[in-house]
Amino acid sequence: MLRNKFCRIMKGRRAEGYVDVAVLVLSLMLVLALSLRVLPVFIAKQQLDTFATELMREAEISGRIGTETDRRAAALREKTGIDPQIAWSDSGQIQLNQEVTVTLTLQKDIGLFGNFGSFPVTLRAQATGKSEVYWK
Repeated sequence: MLRNKFCRIMKGRRAEGYVDVAVLVLSLMLVLALSLRVLPVFIAKQQLDTFATELMREAEISGRIGTETDRRAAALREKTGIDPQIAWSDSGQIQLNQEVTVTLTLQKDIGLFGNFGSFPVTLRAQATGKSEVYWK
C-alpha cells in the first residue's frame, strides 16, 4: 500500500507530490540525526555497567579497596574511554562475606546540533559483591 502510494506520488506531475517527498526525506534525516546523537548514550550505559561489574569483581578477589581496585579502574578507563566518578560503600580491607557496593556516575550530553538543544543526562551504574578473602 505504501509502495503504491509512493510510486503514484513519484509518477504524478503535480507539485504537491514533490513537496510530500521533500518533507518525507527531511523527516527521515532528522530522525537519523537524532538517533546518531542518542545511541552513544546507550552504549556508554552498557560500558558503565561493565565497568562497575569488573571493578567489583576485582574488589571481591583482592578483598580490599585500594591499590588493586585503583589499578583496575585505570585499566578500565583506558580500555573503555570513559571516566566515571567512583564511590565505594566501604574502604580498606573487606572481611570474608562482607558486602560492598560500588556506584559509578557519568554525565553525557544529548543534543541534536552540537550545543543547540543539548542537555546533560546522568548515567549511574551500581554493583554489589562480597569479599572472598579472610583477613586475620
